[in-house]
Amino acid sequence: MASQKPTAPAASGGSPFAYAPAPESRAVVDIAPSYGLFIDGAFDAAADGRVFKTLAPATEEVLSEVAHAGPDDVERAVRAARRAFEKWSALPGAARAKYLFRIARILQERSRELAVLETLDNGKPIKETRDFDVPQAAAHFFYHAGWADKLAHAGFGREPRPLGVAAQVIPWNFPLLMLAWKIAPALATGNTVVLKPAETTPLSALFFADVCRQAGLPRGVVNIVTGDGATGAALVAHPDVDKVAFTGSTEVGKAIAREIAGTGKRATLELGGKGANIVFDDAPVDQAVEGIVTGIFFNQGQVCCAGSRLLVQESVADELVESLKRRLGTLRLGDPLDKNTDIGAINSAQQLAKIRELTGIGEAEGAERWSPACELPTSGYWFPPTLFTGVAQAHTVAQDEIFGPVLSVLTFRTPDEAVAKANNTPYGLSAGVWTEKGSRMLAVADRLRAGVVWANTFNKFDPASPFGGYKESGYGREGGRHGLEAYLDV
Repeated sequence: MASQKPTAPAASGGSPFAYAPAPESRAVVDIAPSYGLFIDGAFDAAADGRVFKTLAPATEEVLSEVAHAGPDDVERAVRAARRAFEKWSALPGAARAKYLFRIARILQERSRELAVLETLDNGKPIKETRDFDVPQAAAHFFYHAGWADKLAHAGFGREPRPLGVAAQVIPWNFPLLMLAWKIAPALATGNTVVLKPAETTPLSALFFADVCRQAGLPRGVVNIVTGDGATGAALVAHPDVDKVAFTGSTEVGKAIAREIAGTGKRATLELGGKGANIVFDDAPVDQAVEGIVTGIFFNQGQVCCAGSRLLVQESVADELVESLKRRLGTLRLGDPLDKNTDIGAINSAQQLAKIRELTGIGEAEGAERWSPACELPTSGYWFPPTLFTGVAQAHTVAQDEIFGPVLSVLTFRTPDEAVAKANNTPYGLSAGVWTEKGSRMLAVADRLRAGVVWANTFNKFDPASPFGGYKESGYGREGGRHGLEAYLDV
């Protein structure tokens, strides 16, 4: 069990009122000792019998043993999806919509189970899985169910047709939500799916397989193969796959693009980011600080669209940084199942090592590092919320995606300088602008090379709003009407 002691504040000297433990019950979800692959509507062992263990990042305990799919298993899954495609794509849109509505309702009904499971397997705080991940996943199925019988009115022709079998490879930072982003539009448009979840977070995808059975989804429409990068590579390379959807690192995204070049496979790639959060001197400081905290410390900063670069107008930089430090001192780090926790565990030992390496480079290059006084748990993978000030554009912490609770602070004097610094990155996924002036907001946002620009907020999502990037952040859009196009032969 995860520790039940009170969640530790990130700094001393905060509120005089102590937080009593408020743990969510782990007993609400049953985790089987082992799981097979979900192929053609049934769970089955891998052909070669290989398995791997999935751990709880907060405690390092083994949660379950999961089948490791090899090439033969990928072949079986793609064949099952191909067989199912003929009947599934022939269903009227209204009939497909009924299945998506059922899935959405089941996700709502079983939301508490899913939230606990996601927190255990991923390490993020329960209040995030409970209030964001699971509700957003259900919302995506509701939204796309509404499109299933209206595709002729989506602007892609009178009779848009599905592509066929979609290979979908998702990351570990939002396992259930990324599954919903991929599967919901694929099913709504008449495609069938073979999905490969991340090796460190397979459990919510396997839970979803049971949701599909509970919803009565026809066999083979959704198949789930668990494994590592080799499993994903075999799936992407399979010759009978028509569409590849990937969310993950830029490095792997480039490898996928090379693999499918010249094959005729369609692809959407949502990759890394180094989002700029721009604060002008007329922005309300307290509101901006809350948005900054949400932008970089939500999900421990393990968000591709995180606002990991804070650009502050020089005249208010000192005031804002001091206010931000005070706010970080009130964050509570610890047991992710405690409802008071703000900062959970890093997802894996590998990711923690990467964060430590890049922050070490930041110090070596001369940036000033600061973290609130914080006691880290003795087991699991943990990293305190961290600020870097005195950061130059050339510093590694201003250019590389750290994917952790680490914020780099830079300053600017004019809007032109803010835009130039914000765009000075190989990425282009997200940005935020904080100002009281609507004209400045629109003028700056129009010049930012980012797929999503938030105005006086950050990390707000809606199924009806398309999401995606420019440059090394990938191409294609997910969500909204624009996201349907990626799964249609138009």
